[in-house]
Amino acid sequence: MVMSSGPASRIGDRFRTAGDALRTQLWPLPVLAVLVAIGLGVWLPLLDAAIGEDMPSAVSSLLINGGPDAGRAILEATAGSLITATSLTFSLTVVTLQLASSQFSPRLLRTFTGDRVVHATLALFLGTFAYALTVLRTVRSGDDGEEAFVPHLAVTLAFLLAIASVIGLVFFLAHLAREIRVETIMRKVHGETAATIDRVFPDRRGSASPALPVAPTSAALIVTAKSGFLTGIDEERILAAAAKHRAVVRVDCRVGSSLVKGVPVAVGWAHSDEPIMRAEALEEFRHDVAAAFTCGFERTAVQDVAFGFRQLIDVAAKALSPGINDPTTAIHVLGHTSALLCDLTQRDLGARALRDDDGVVRVILRRPDFAAFLNLTLDQPLLYGSSDPAVIDRVLSLLQEVAWHAVGEDKPAIREQLQRVAAAIQQESHPPAVQEHLQDQLDQVNQALDGAWSPHGPVAGGRA
Repeated sequence: MVMSSGPASRIGDRFRTAGDALRTQLWPLPVLAVLVAIGLGVWLPLLDAAIGEDMPSAVSSLLINGGPDAGRAILEATAGSLITATSLTFSLTVVTLQLASSQFSPRLLRTFTGDRVVHATLALFLGTFAYALTVLRTVRSGDDGEEAFVPHLAVTLAFLLAIASVIGLVFFLAHLAREIRVETIMRKVHGETAATIDRVFPDRRGSASPALPVAPTSAALIVTAKSGFLTGIDEERILAAAAKHRAVVRVDCRVGSSLVKGVPVAVGWAHSDEPIMRAEALEEFRHDVAAAFTCGFERTAVQDVAFGFRQLIDVAAKALSPGINDPTTAIHVLGHTSALLCDLTQRDLGARALRDDDGVVRVILRRPDFAAFLNLTLDQPLLYGSSDPAVIDRVLSLLQEVAWHAVGEDKPAIREQLQRVAAAIQQESHPPAVQEHLQDQLDQVNQALDGAWSPHGPVAGGRA
């Protein structure tokens, strides 16, 4: 579908990219909590000293009113116990990351490092530790000739933070036990991928796409300025660059692709009714277009729909490996990918064109079509799970579910995958009953493709 880029969505993508970079870091929230705790630890004792004996009795009765030794004991115990709890939290988090990497997929580490509960727990522990130490320096016993001083408000808050930290540790352990379950992981990746689909492919499938400009043989090559994964394309920037130089740009790489510095990623040429760019402007044009590409050392889900599928299929591939041998997990993964594929059948996929204010096509973005997502979903499960009847049965169910939603232009890709599954079934020596069941599943997929399938079997007349 040919369309222009909306300013709101472009600005939203920029905020999402920056937010995703911060969200997947463990340090920002804990560091902020430490800074706030230090400020609070300095300010509350000053407030205590300013109030002095004017503290209302109703408030004073609720505070910890011990002497300097009691105040120091509470603050020292809070600081000592919290640094131990923080060490335990870090250790459990690292073990979780190691388990997720080895048992599921290294691509899932972003899911765990972006967990807000982990961030909040570390922030609570480190903030309480820093606060207790900061307040401890203000407690005076009076042995050195100075007036004894105990900041009762500050000590009471330290006590409350210590209790909150104990409760937070219990909730953190319960949360960690839930988050490490593969079902929870798949549900989170599914939800994140569905949200990315809504952002990247917001338009429902409509009429056939109009013809797009074809690059001439004299088109200028545009190379990438750095190596890494293509994590995003600034549509506003690349459209502005093309309009500025009165050119047309075709981007030949997809978001999520691996880029190598100096390798062409796009081509540009002058519009048919506009003058050819002068040689001195060509380098500036190339630089302006290349600046619209964002590279990173790892893929993200901000603009990369295929990354979500990659994460899910990695879990299935690991589950089907001889070392783990967990086909049930692979079957559950196929259930999640089936739902995502059914959603994609209703979306405008493939190439996307951006127009300038005059309605001229200036940018052609290459995006994956339905066949690319279907191949990504089934290539590895068929490769590693073709000998398991349960996996093949779920693959056939996936094709049947997708076929029920698919439109005409998507059905050839489904038929191609169906032929691969049929060939895999023939190569395996399954028992006759299993062979008969799988053949029946094959027939049901064909019926769905022909529009003559229902939950209760074939029906006459097909579907509208």
